[in-house]
Amino acid sequence: LVNGVLVAYGGMVPFIATLAMLASARGLALQITDGKTQIVTVPSVLDLGLPDAYVLGIPPLVLVFAAVTVAGWLLLNRTTFGRRTIAVGGNPEAARLAGIDVRRQRLFLYLLSGLCCGIAAFLLIVLAGSGQNTNGNLYELDAIAAAIIGGTLLSGGRGTIVGSVLGVLVFTTITNIFALNNLQSDVQQIAKGAIIVAAVLLQRRTVRDGT
Repeated sequence: LVNGVLVAYGGMVPFIATLAMLASARGLALQITDGKTQIVTVPSVLDLGLPDAYVLGIPPLVLVFAAVTVAGWLLLNRTTFGRRTIAVGGNPEAARLAGIDVRRQRLFLYLLSGLCCGIAAFLLIVLAGSGQNTNGNLYELDAIAAAIIGGTLLSGGRGTIVGSVLGVLVFTTITNIFALNNLQSDVQQIAKGAIIVAAVLLQRRTVRDGT
């Protein structure tokens, strides 16, 4: 909500607004936890990560992921909200002239993004059985890389839910390969950065060629 208000109604550059919120949120997390690991003691939360909670052999966390993916696909491809989102991402001025409330649309999109981040944070806590103020560090890099690999244009106007999911799977596979080969974390981060650069360059060439 704060990011959406700052960007949509405050006129701030999205990168600056979200970067400031990133720093503030990390500081708030450190203050709340006092730098200590917070152990989850709620049985109903911990049980979600146990085999007994599986549905037809599928972990509840996978089902949540699938539900969010389907809901996102329906919202983007089968609703007016989705069409407005593509229009605003492609050309905000043209969308405004077409009668779309661009600022409100952007606010709603930031709200949805925050909601999805909250769901992801909850799933991470279920997996770990605890929470730390450092949880999620550099996840923004993984998210950007997965979206780009999935075909989302950083300039806006093009992107799909299915492509993003495939991007997540590809990037996760790459990360697992790094781990299996015992690559150090610093080397992994360098490689991830190189992957992002390569994907962006490939995107620009594809757009320039009109394919």
